[in-house]
Amino acid sequence: TLEIPSRAASNQFFIKEWDRIVLGTKTSSRSMLNVKESRKTAVTVRVLSLIHKVLESNIHITKRDLFYTDVKLFVDQGESDAVLDDLACMIGCTRSNLHVVASDKGLVVGRIQFTEDGDEIDCTRMGVGGKAIPPYIDKITNIRSDAEFVLLVEKEAAYMRLAEDRFYHRYPCIVITAKGQPDVATRMFLHRIYKELQIPVLGLVDSDPYGLKILSVYLSGSKAMSYDSASLTTPNIQWLGLRPSDLDKYNLPEQCRLDMTPNDIKVGKDMLEEDFITQNPEWKKELQIMVKTKKKAEIQALSSFGFQYITETYLPRKIREGDWI
Repeated sequence: TLEIPSRAASNQFFIKEWDRIVLGTKTSSRSMLNVKESRKTAVTVRVLSLIHKVLESNIHITKRDLFYTDVKLFVDQGESDAVLDDLACMIGCTRSNLHVVASDKGLVVGRIQFTEDGDEIDCTRMGVGGKAIPPYIDKITNIRSDAEFVLLVEKEAAYMRLAEDRFYHRYPCIVITAKGQPDVATRMFLHRIYKELQIPVLGLVDSDPYGLKILSVYLSGSKAMSYDSASLTTPNIQWLGLRPSDLDKYNLPEQCRLDMTPNDIKVGKDMLEEDFITQNPEWKKELQIMVKTKKKAEIQALSSFGFQYITETYLPRKIREGDWI
């Protein structure tokens, strides 16, 4: 019989002192002797044996690789992925510790250097697009930087503008994006940078409920990965923009202010009750403005003033005024 920590919503709690979501103490059993559980137990044992083989060989594989080793048994990748997370919970380690990683997604550019599996990486010399954040963060060592802050960007389009304009030369910083919803590698990389460099992290996201949700995943973690929140969350992220109050402050044209859908408004109202909002009065005030005006805007809306407005005017003014919350 295997005792697996429960990852159900009822066993997940937000710890205010730690500022993150964690798992409780509930567990569930899996036994070959129980007919209802026999298949799930067989999948668990199979995944465990495959992980053992990977660790013995000292190689890394993707979740897709794992699935294709026994398609007939797993049937659907969602099942092997879920069992993999269960095993990480049971063993008490991160998924990357098991040498099973997700595909590259995140990007980094700017004032940071490090050693990656023996190779020296300088992110100011990686071309316009920057460096892909590797899925195996454990192979990154000797992190160095003279950056004054990390700029965490939601959208790849905004990241590319910052990278092409070499924004990090005028304002010493590290620019990171996960191109939308944060992936595990980007979250671990950000956590590692914050922990080792001890510099502020400023978030640049769309002025809508989903932009805030993305910040919350970096800040407090996600329920799906709550068992590994200690290595996936970054405390004290500051909200730089695009904030609802910026729409009037920077005179954003009406055609760039989009009407929130009924679902957007519902998500926004629900978020007003979430822990990461209630404990930050300034964030709550901004979200209340959004819900009251029923208007949202994307970072790219700033391009209505010119393609380089974000790097030439908006961000320099924000940084000069210390306008983050």
